[in-house]
Amino acid sequence: MMDDGILRGACIQMNASQVIENRLLASVTDEVRVRLSSHMELVTLTRDQVLYESGRALSFVYFPVDAIVSLLYELADGASTEIAMIGKEGLVGVAVFMGGESTPSRAVVIRTGCAYRISAKQIKDEFNRHGELLILMLRYTQSLISQMAQTAICNRRHSLSQQLCRFMLLFLDRVNDNQITITHDIVSQILGVRREGVTSAASRLQKLGTIECHRGYILVRDRSGLEQHCCECYQSVKSESERLLPVD
Repeated sequence: MMDDGILRGACIQMNASQVIENRLLASVTDEVRVRLSSHMELVTLTRDQVLYESGRALSFVYFPVDAIVSLLYELADGASTEIAMIGKEGLVGVAVFMGGESTPSRAVVIRTGCAYRISAKQIKDEFNRHGELLILMLRYTQSLISQMAQTAICNRRHSLSQQLCRFMLLFLDRVNDNQITITHDIVSQILGVRREGVTSAASRLQKLGTIECHRGYILVRDRSGLEQHCCECYQSVKSESERLLPVD
């Protein structure tokens, strides 16, 4: 499903006086926010919705509020692996203002929620003002590239159990509770591994008391325990994001 499939029932039209929960938008001055607000709308992104496909020109940029989007790189045989996760800390569609217009990855929603949507033209117009939004977006892009690099290393060097812990911790950082609404099948597609491997790794973590596995969701019981069983990749991604970007 592409952009025309976006549902709007759960979100309301944005105005400049609303509380902005996306960290990038929340950190800009009122002047920039007011200027952007007339071109933005608050939309609902539904799970499994494709925001853009590999190689296609991007028409919009999205600033997630409580939705989460996975950037997936797909091979010719149809296999895919996540290269980055984006939530309330960032934006989807950096290729628009970096000059590439398209990207070899595809963006898929993995958690239903709201996001602010703005056309590619309008965000480029603001970017080309060479003001505060330009600096903020470039810093975010650096953070995103760092996450991609760390994810590539993690997928190559660390165990599936550690990768699963990293994925769950990054997911938790983008929500306001300890529940991860996702199936083992989707996690396996994101991590680029067999579903049986995810189920096995999740079962081991459940026996340790860090998580509870339910049909359609995972409940995190012990976040600190999850961090202990994770590799250094999660903390590296988090530290670099906090260094470059506004935090809660």
